[in-house]
Amino acid sequence: MLRYRADVKALLWMAMTTALFFYLWQSTATNWWAYAAFLYFSISVSIMAHNHNHVRMWPGKTLNLLTDVWITIFYGFPVFGWIPTHNKNHHKHNNRKPDHTHTWRFWEANNLLTIIAYPAISGYYQQKAIAKYLGDVRRGNRPVFIACMIQIVSLITWLGVAFVLDWRKALLFVVLPQQVSLNTVLVFNYIQHVHADEEDDWNHSRNVTGWMMNFLYFNNGLHTVHHLKPGLHWSLAPAAHREIESKIDPALNEPSFLWYLLRAYVLSLFIPSFRTDSLRARRRQLAEAQVSQAH
Repeated sequence: MLRYRADVKALLWMAMTTALFFYLWQSTATNWWAYAAFLYFSISVSIMAHNHNHVRMWPGKTLNLLTDVWITIFYGFPVFGWIPTHNKNHHKHNNRKPDHTHTWRFWEANNLLTIIAYPAISGYYQQKAIAKYLGDVRRGNRPVFIACMIQIVSLITWLGVAFVLDWRKALLFVVLPQQVSLNTVLVFNYIQHVHADEEDDWNHSRNVTGWMMNFLYFNNGLHTVHHLKPGLHWSLAPAAHREIESKIDPALNEPSFLWYLLRAYVLSLFIPSFRTDSLRARRRQLAEAQVSQAH
């Protein structure tokens, strides 16, 4: 029934996420190793939200809606929010100024402060587009509006029942993992675009090419090809990336996600050479120099 056999992995991840949640909820003492695993799976839910909005898992509407509801309650936000902010906006503008999530809204820097601040800033500027989209479908597409409302009601019900049963467990096992999921995917988006060149055909995105990142997060590290072919299923991204990898500036192909985090946001505080070079700034400086020479 799945459109792509590779989504058996997504179903397995969904089952493991659900099982870990109920195991943690019913346990009298928190197993912190299981909780750490649950946080990882919660982050993976945000990637599934992204993937499912680009390429639906099922051929039929009912199973896709049920998948939307499941993702919504573990992701912590109605999954339709991706449509106006990501599918229709981010992929159209790709970190240019009309992009609600563009990384250079207040600064050109890429450091520990900017990556910490980005999720709150990006989340804030996405809300107006989400509200407008919901209003538009309410007036013009009733079936889509009903699907959106099912997601909203499901999330509110999930949170409400959790808090009624045990507010402490609700905070630890529902709200906190949801926030980790929501904010981590925004961090991923920041890393994928900060200091890349949004005007370049090949250098508009940063990639993480290492196998671990891409196994754990459904090839989410291969971002250039995702922007070039947003309708490509996640399982086909590695082959598509290999076809274009040589055209991308090597500085934007990171072999290790953890090494990038350590280098760009910790070691760079003490070793300036570890700071990322802004291809966007380089392009603008070159353009300004050419204008100066012309005059």
